[in-house]
Amino acid sequence: MHPDLTLILGGAASGKSLFSEQLAVSTGKSRVYLATSQVFDDEMRLKIRQHIAQRGSGWSTIEAPFDLSPELAKLTSDQVCLIDCATMWLTNHLLAENDLEHAQAELLSALKNCAAQIVVVSNEVGYGIVPDNALSRRFREAQGRLNIALAAQADRVVQVTAGLPLVLKGQPL
Repeated sequence: MHPDLTLILGGAASGKSLFSEQLAVSTGKSRVYLATSQVFDDEMRLKIRQHIAQRGSGWSTIEAPFDLSPELAKLTSDQVCLIDCATMWLTNHLLAENDLEHAQAELLSALKNCAAQIVVVSNEVGYGIVPDNALSRRFREAQGRLNIALAAQADRVVQVTAGLPLVLKGQPL
């Protein structure tokens, strides 16, 4: 039995993407990868290529940096969807100066109404120091609120640190 919505939290380069991919594969379902990043520089281009190589074959990839709702609505119960990641999705909305509360409410509704099993990757950014500028502080607060809302709705929440998973909510792995 796999939960319908699993949230994977962790710091940058903590192993959460690899763990999430393995979790999705373990379902045995048809795999969909919802990519939320946008390519603005060579560093991001390289990171995306590394993620694609790490995932390997057997994935359908959909790029959706802003509105995940239409893509989630198309999914069926014989699929598992990996959203990587909520942090990039939030950053896209923040930098575009979109209404974050509205975007978050739409995302949560789409996740609730999606027929597929879902794994969401998100960064935990609350362990660091208080940022020295307003945009960074606004991001940190919005990311915290998003993670809290996702965790409240999730059937299972897993924190990944140094590649090691710790179940915070829901059934054990």
